[in-house]
Amino acid sequence: MKSHDKRKHAAWRRALHVNEFCEAYGVSRSTAYRLIAEGKLETVKIGNRRLVPVDSAEALLESKEG
Repeated sequence: MKSHDKRKHAAWRRALHVNEFCEAYGVSRSTAYRLIAEGKLETVKIGNRRLVPVDSAEALLESKEG
């Protein structure tokens, strides 16, 4: 599945696992966790799972594009 298709598929979901975010948005796990630590990528923690809301991922992309 191409990167664009992965993002399109991910868009209907409200949140992604960190690994899914990395695959859909083309970043490494270390980059994702650095963005989280720097407060540039918001996440929610449910139990032991850390999820990236799709709105947060899209906001990050928009901030980099402008």
